[in-house]
Amino acid sequence: MTARSKLLPGQKGTKKLVAEYGDALFCVRYRYDEPNQTRLKTVELIIERKPWTPTPHRYTDSTLVPVRIGFHDSALRDQAKAVKGKWDPKAKAWYIEYGKIKGTELEKLIILQTQLK
Repeated sequence: MTARSKLLPGQKGTKKLVAEYGDALFCVRYRYDEPNQTRLKTVELIIERKPWTPTPHRYTDSTLVPVRIGFHDSALRDQAKAVKGKWDPKAKAWYIEYGKIKGTELEKLIILQTQLK
């Protein structure tokens, strides 16, 4: 099943739904089910609004973070070397400045302090 279009409230194709759901309507999607040859219209509704404070970033850009890279992941190891990461054989982890790996594949490999042994 594929979703081909996403409409925001007020766009053509959403007028009746805006009248029905009002401010609770977030978006309307049209999904297509090719095997069954059907088109589905789905709505996404807002059911709750309350204040929220985003959590502060866990690391600053200059914080050294431990990163676990598998032995056979030579491409990731080369990335760590390229951003001046340092290998710590005792921790069996690379230590890299967070700002240099933010938004990369290496960021997903950061070892949480509870996992570091």
